[in-house]
Amino acid sequence: MNFEFQNPTRIIFGAGNLSRLGEVAGEYGKKALIVTGGGSVKRSGVFDRAVESLKAAGISFAECSGIEPNPRITSVARGAQTARKEGCDMIVALGGGSVMDASKVISAAALYDGDPWDMILHGQEKVYVPTEALPVITVPTLAATGSETNCGAVITNEETTVKSFIQIPLLYPKVAVVDPELTVSVPKDQTAYGVCDLITHVTESYLNGIDNTPIQDRLAEGVILTAMEWGPKAIADGDDVEARAQIQWAASVALIGWCQVGTNAAYPVHMMEHTVSAYHDITHAAGLSVINPAWMRFAAKTNTAKFVQFAERVFGLSAKSADDLDCALEGIDRFEAFLRSIGCPTRFSELGIDDALFETYAQDTVKIVNDGNGNLPGIPPMSIEDMVEVFRSAL
Repeated sequence: MNFEFQNPTRIIFGAGNLSRLGEVAGEYGKKALIVTGGGSVKRSGVFDRAVESLKAAGISFAECSGIEPNPRITSVARGAQTARKEGCDMIVALGGGSVMDASKVISAAALYDGDPWDMILHGQEKVYVPTEALPVITVPTLAATGSETNCGAVITNEETTVKSFIQIPLLYPKVAVVDPELTVSVPKDQTAYGVCDLITHVTESYLNGIDNTPIQDRLAEGVILTAMEWGPKAIADGDDVEARAQIQWAASVALIGWCQVGTNAAYPVHMMEHTVSAYHDITHAAGLSVINPAWMRFAAKTNTAKFVQFAERVFGLSAKSADDLDCALEGIDRFEAFLRSIGCPTRFSELGIDDALFETYAQDTVKIVNDGNGNLPGIPPMSIEDMVEVFRSAL
């Protein structure tokens, strides 16, 4: 291993901590742009409680609502314009992963005169790398993406049907106010999708990373096992705050950087899913729950020993040898069965997607990320034909 690691986000974790939002925000400015999604934070009363805390600390606010589940670049531009017009000096992201992703890009776009799409990697010759951004405070209302404590954001351009990302240290949130009580109103299906999402974050690095990262492996396995233990409890009883807390922390840990550091991993499942959801606007984790097991079966033929380890440590199976493909595939079958058991789709047909655009998805994916030889990075690298094969196996 050879790496550098830093995560500067301050985490304030625990039930009831939404009341500390104003105290925290007062360290960064006097007027916040509150970014929200489709309205659930207002229906649940979370928005009013957040505003109350801000006002008690003498902080005024403007609002950018209506961020989509797959956040659009037009919404980012709208938010940036509002921040400039209203003289906001910080961003409060009050919502799920899409709201937090959009908020990070808004924070940089508010101080940039050009097109915010310039910042998003989409195959352009020159990517604009911002050098300044407004401070961001994240307040997650869903346990899923881990966006509250990382420096990445995924944005969709609805005009070009491209969904891609930016990931730079500048976009680390200053503070994450993580209050598991805010997730008790999340519906069963979205709770399940969150469990799938957080598990996929760690399977990507776990199964695509370099060898000899035993600590990272154990961290990843711990996140997966925790999600599989507490996720069904949170789905069964949405008011179980303890279960909500364990899943919320698992989601943060899954992408805070600990599991990934030193692995140098690619994220082929995410790259393929981004393309699919750019075309169909499906829930991100619904796409992941279909593609990830299909990709696993493809990759297990090459990276058999790591999938055997996954099967043994996560599902308690016993392999005949390190290259026991049958054991590896049984572990994948059990993982897919778990996803089904919590209500996640595992076939494209369940999402109303047929095979008409499979080759287009593959071609578009390598336009965003490739290894210089036309392949999608991962273990193993995937050709256009390989990706189409994985898509077809998930039909």
